[in-house]
Amino acid sequence: MHRRIFIAWAASALAFPGGRAFAVAPAKMAVYKDPNCGCCHEWSKAMAAAGFSVDARDTDDLAAVKARLGVPVDLEACHTAVVEEYYLEGHVPLEAVQRLLRERPPVRGLAVPGMPPGSLGMGDDQQASFDVYAIPSATAAPYVFMEVRPRKG
Repeated sequence: MHRRIFIAWAASALAFPGGRAFAVAPAKMAVYKDPNCGCCHEWSKAMAAAGFSVDARDTDDLAAVKARLGVPVDLEACHTAVVEEYYLEGHVPLEAVQRLLRERPPVRGLAVPGMPPGSLGMGDDQQASFDVYAIPSATAAPYVFMEVRPRKG
């Protein structure tokens, strides 16, 4: 009897490590972008390579998407993505997206305003320096969620 219980317990531990299902479906990500934007395409490719299920949606009316999601005008960038309940505005680095989904803070989204050189999709610049902002709500002020600073070596 004890042997059967042990075998069942061991099999379930192997099938569900850490109490989770062994195979996890990739997070779905919709990316709203201008059809002619190359950096948006590169950012989307990087997200897909990291395991996200990316649905790139070309649109000529990004302003409507940003308005619907409540992206602050002063934090706007060239594309807007939606993953789970969050929006990602602009060239948000993969590390910030992964942290957002891991920690699940009470924010509406993350933003990297403009198109900073060296940000994801904007080339490889060892001297890249920009901030990733978290937008907690329509009334609360955005705050720095992550700093990207020059890499050494």
